[in-house]
Amino acid sequence: MPGPTHPPLGLHLGRTARSVGRAFDNALAEVGGSMPAWLILISLKSHQLGNQRELADAVGIRGATLTHHLNAMEADGLVTRRRDPANRRIHQVELTEKGEAAFDAMRGAAMAFDQRLHRGLSEEETAAFERVLDKLQDNISD
Repeated sequence: MPGPTHPPLGLHLGRTARSVGRAFDNALAEVGGSMPAWLILISLKSHQLGNQRELADAVGIRGATLTHHLNAMEADGLVTRRRDPANRRIHQVELTEKGEAAFDAMRGAAMAFDQRLHRGLSEEETAAFERVLDKLQDNISD
């Protein structure tokens, strides 16, 4: 029985995802950003999250990893952290003016990258692709 003429779907998807991910990382790096910084900044902006635990959950990373990224972002002047007066074990995280500017720069890079990804795709193709991605996610969530 002859084998398929194309790679297995999982392999093809994995290669494409890595390639797209690297290209997105490069687009963010061109404006001084990174994927972890982008995820943290967009979570702070869109969810108005106040503490590190909520932020770690929203970004999908472990607390220690988040702390590492927040330390670097705080050293760069992008965020501030302070203890919650009501619960000293909780750190409140806020964007600084420099963090707002970094968010704006990364948002511009992300939007330009998204337009690049959509190049040559119709709205119907994009919608169909999103449905396929959702089905693939459902297939592995069982």
